Amino acid sequence: MWAAKPPQPLASSYCSLQSSLLSLAILTLLSFTYLSLKSFHSPNSPAQTLSLKSQAVEADEEVISDVYNSPEVFRLNYEEMERKFKVYIYRDGDPKTFYQTPRKLTGKYSSEGYFFQNIRESKFVTEDPDQAHLFFIPISCHKMRGKGTSYENMTIIVQNYVDSLIAKYPYWNRTMGADHFFVTCHDVGVRATEGHPILVKNAIRVVCSPSYDVGYIPHKDVALPQVLQPFALPAGGNDIENRTTLGFWAGHRNSKIRVILARQWENDTELDISNNRINRATGPLVYQKRFYRTKFCICPGGSQVNSARIADSIHYGCVPVILSDYYDLPFNDILDWNKFAVILREKDVYDLKQILKNITQEEFVTLHNNLVKVQKHFQWNSPPIRHDAFHMVMYELWLRHHVIKY
Repeated sequence: MWAAKPPQPLASSYCSLQSSLLSLAILTLLSFTYLSLKSFHSPNSPAQTLSLKSQAVEADEEVISDVYNSPEVFRLNYEEMERKFKVYIYRDGDPKTFYQTPRKLTGKYSSEGYFFQNIRESKFVTEDPDQAHLFFIPISCHKMRGKGTSYENMTIIVQNYVDSLIAKYPYWNRTMGADHFFVTCHDVGVRATEGHPILVKNAIRVVCSPSYDVGYIPHKDVALPQVLQPFALPAGGNDIENRTTLGFWAGHRNSKIRVILARQWENDTELDISNNRINRATGPLVYQKRFYRTKFCICPGGSQVNSARIADSIHYGCVPVILSDYYDLPFNDILDWNKFAVILREKDVYDLKQILKNITQEEFVTLHNNLVKVQKHFQWNSPPIRHDAFHMVMYELWLRHHVIKY
């Protein structure tokens, strides 16, 4: 028979277990120490990532202020747009007429040209139509106008082009065009596209003349800011002590409100109102320099409700006074225009001087400081940069991309 193995002494077993546990504890402590030191020195450590996120939030807070209708909603939606938004651009048609940047990026209608160029420079374009949220119909009536195309022929070209896209591709018919958009700044573009009623009714119109009384639909269409670039002089702002003139306007009397404005106030000693353009012979950039020394710049509608003078006023730091009925102001559902502009009805022109004099110095300072905050939104760049005019237009389109596909 095998002899039974004598049991190990209890004290010896306890010491062996204690030694093992002690070794395990030391190894665990060393491991945690190493990982902690590595995490501390790593650029991607959780602590530093949290810090970077906090810095990003602080940077956003510098951008976001009460000049926005819903600051936090804008911030979150804007970030989502940057991550997700995709646009498909139709490439059909004569490349000399379609898909090309308009004839120039200067002048009163340069916003159209900048958009055409910016969207190709941006990350929003997709080559896969199945991934697109919206479809861009790249018609530039401004370019056609520059080639001498008549209004009648322009209308036919637009109609034939859109009809060809509808016949060739399935995308328009999925929504009856609700997820399609086109861009035009010149009023001839608005007139030309009106020759295709279904296009005007269903597609998103991005236009510089967004007037409620001529078929513009605010919840569907987008107001394109009319910006005359390049600006002749640097941006104004933080120069309140230089602004000694109460109000300023000079321009053609090509609308009823402008005629009344000139007739009522051109001889006033506190309002600098001219009933015509300032003659260049009086000196270089005299017109632009007047913006620098004026508190309030009067912006009456011209042949259309819009005016490039609004963007001029914002750029030069002069608080714009909007005198144009039925005007859906650019980015109106994002920006609180009352925080950096004075918005009046056209009938208020007779009381204009008193209305402006009733604005206290403290209120003017607030308006001016807020105006400086929104200047970046009314500036086109190539390539585009965050929060500039292009991105604000894209954000407006992003807000309108939620449509039902059949």
